[in-house]
Amino acid sequence: MKKMKPKKQNKKTKKFSIKGAGRNSANPENYYRKPKNRGIKVAIIVGSDSDLPVIQLTAKALEDFSIPYSINVASAHRTPKYVKICVRAAEKQGAKLIIAAAGMSAALPGVIASETTLPVIGIPMEGKSLNGMDALLSIVQMPAGIPVATVALGKPGATNAAIVAAEILALSDSALRNKISLFRKKLAETIIKKDKILKKTGIEKYISEAQKKK
Repeated sequence: MKKMKPKKQNKKTKKFSIKGAGRNSANPENYYRKPKNRGIKVAIIVGSDSDLPVIQLTAKALEDFSIPYSINVASAHRTPKYVKICVRAAEKQGAKLIIAAAGMSAALPGVIASETTLPVIGIPMEGKSLNGMDALLSIVQMPAGIPVATVALGKPGATNAAIVAAEILALSDSALRNKISLFRKKLAETIIKKDKILKKTGIEKYISEAQKKK
C-alpha cells in the first residue's frame, strides 16, 4: 500500500492593514513613515488634525520670527510608535525644542518629554466636555525629572508657545533677540494707541466700533 502524504494546509495569515497606509500596508513599518523636513529649529507635534486651526497661530508666530519649523500629527495613544519616530526625526533635523499640543487626557507632551532631552513646550487644547481643564492638568502636572513647560489654553497658548520658543533660541541668536524686542515694542505701541482712541471716543463708542470690527 502506498503511504498517503498528509495534505498541506493553506494557512492564510492576516496582513497588517491601515486605511490609507499605501500599497505596502502589510508591513507596519511602512505606515510609520519618517518625516522628511530638514533644517528646522522647532518641531511642532499635534495630537489631532482638529488642533491645526489653533496651532496655525503657532506656525504664524514662528514665521514672523523667521524660525524654520516642522509640523506633524501624531497621537500618543493611537500612534505611539510614530510619536517616537517624529521625535527622533526632529532631533536629527536639528530641532532645538519641541512644541506639543493635545487635548483631553493630553499625554502627548509628557510622552515626548520622556523620549528626548530637548525642551518641550506643551499647549493644552480646549475641549467640549471640561473646557480644557483635563488637558491643562494632564500637561502641567508632570512628575519631577521630566518637565513640560506649559502655556495657556487654546489660542493664547498657541501664540505664547512660539514666543517662548523664540526666547529660548534667542539666547544664542542676537538677531532673533532684536526681533523679539521689536515685537514687544510694537505690542506696547498697539496698547497705547488703543488707550488714546478710548480717551478720544469714550467707552460706549469705543466698544461699538470694536464690535463692528469683529
